[in-house]
Amino acid sequence: MMSSNPVQIVLGLTLLAALPALLVCLTAFLRIIVVLSMLRHAIGLPETPPNIVLIGMALLLTGFTMSPVLEQVHDDALRPYLAGKMEGPVALDKAIQPLRGFMLKQTREADIFMMADLAKRPRPSSEADVPMTQLAAAFMVSELRAAFQIGFVVFLPFLLIDLLVSSILMALGMMMMPPVTIAMPLKILMFVLVDGWGLLLRALIGSFH
Repeated sequence: MMSSNPVQIVLGLTLLAALPALLVCLTAFLRIIVVLSMLRHAIGLPETPPNIVLIGMALLLTGFTMSPVLEQVHDDALRPYLAGKMEGPVALDKAIQPLRGFMLKQTREADIFMMADLAKRPRPSSEADVPMTQLAAAFMVSELRAAFQIGFVVFLPFLLIDLLVSSILMALGMMMMPPVTIAMPLKILMFVLVDGWGLLLRALIGSFH
C-alpha cells in the first residue's frame, strides 16, 4: 500500500500538468473561445474584451455546458474512488465514458472516418470501436468546423455595416476618412441594441447536442 502512494502522486501531478491541454482538446472550451475571439475581430476590437475576460467567460460557459457530464463523472467515478470503493484504473475508465459520450455527440462521422484513414486503420463499425486518440482529434476538427460556421454568421452583420459605411463615405467623396472610424461605433451600438451577448450565448449553448 505504501509503495502505491508515490505512483498515485506522480500520476496525479501528471494529470494536473496536462489539465489545460485536456480542457482544450476534450471539452466545449475550444468552440466557445474560437467564437468569442472571432466576435472580437468582427467588431474590430482585437484586444477588447481582454484575453483574460474571454478565457474566463469561456471557462464559465464550458462548465455550464459540461455540467451534466461533470455530474456523471462525479457520481460514477470520483465519489466512489474518494470513498475507497473503487480502484484507480476502474474509476478512470468510468470517468472517461461520460466524456466519450459527449464527444461522440459533437463529432461528425466523416471526421472520425478521416482520422481512421489518416492513421491507416480500419474504419470503426461502432462507437465503442473508436479509439480515444482518434476521437479526440476528430472532435477537435468538428469543433473547429462548428466554431467557424457560427463565426461566419457572426461576421455577416458587421461586414454589412463596413460595406455600408464605406459606400456612404465614397458617395460623399470622403475617401480620406477611414471607414473604421465610423463603422466601429455603429457596430458596437448595433451589438448592444440587439442584445448581442445574449443572442451569441444562446446560439453557442444551443449548438451543443
